Amino acid sequence: MISDGPGPLELHVANAPAVSVERADAARNRRLLLASAKSLIDSQGAAAVTMEAVARAAGVGKGTVFRRFGNRTGLMLALLDHSESDLQQAFLSGPEPLGPGAPPLERLVAYGRARLRMTVNHLDILIEAGADQHDHLSHPVWTMSTMHVRMLLAELGFGGRLDVVTHAVHAPLMALTVRHLLEVVGMTYDEIAEDWETMVRRLALAYP
Repeated sequence: MISDGPGPLELHVANAPAVSVERADAARNRRLLLASAKSLIDSQGAAAVTMEAVARAAGVGKGTVFRRFGNRTGLMLALLDHSESDLQQAFLSGPEPLGPGAPPLERLVAYGRARLRMTVNHLDILIEAGADQHDHLSHPVWTMSTMHVRMLLAELGFGGRLDVVTHAVHAPLMALTVRHLLEVVGMTYDEIAEDWETMVRRLALAYP
C-alpha cells in the first residue's frame, strides 16, 4: 500500500468513500508520473529524468512528484520496480516471442534483449543501488530471472546442473558489465545486444 503523505492514511468510517477516492487518485497520479518518467527515458535517456522534468511531462506540480517519491532515487526505484513487474508479466504470460508459445531459443533471445534494454534504461540507479554487489543473486528479481533462463536452456536440450551456463548467459546483461561495455569499451546497446545474441545462438548450436 502506498501512502499519499508523510504517514499512513487514517481510516474513519464516516469518511470511507472520500478515503477511497483519495487512494484511487494517488494510484492514478503515480501511474501517470511513472509513465512520464519512462517516456523521458525512452526519448532522452535516464539523465533526463529529473523531478522537474517528470512534473512538467505529467502536467503536475513539482511538489506532487516529491510527495509521491521523496526524491529522484525514490522515483527511479519505483520506476525500476514498475518496469521489472512489466518485464516479468511479459515473459510469463505476454505475447510471443518473449512470452509462451515461441521456440525456446527465440524466447531466450527476446528475453536477453528485453533485460539488456531494461539494464541500459535504468543503469544509473542500478549502479547506485549496488545491484551487482553482495547478495544480488539471491534477490527475488534475479532468482526469477535465473529460473526463467534455466528453464529455457533446459528446453533447448542443455543437460546437467546448468548453473555455470545460466550465469554465463546472464553476466553480459548485468549493470556493472553493461556500464563497462558502454563507457569503457565504447559499445552501443545495439552492439551489445547483437554480440550477446550471437553468443547465445552459437552456444545453442554447439551444444550436442
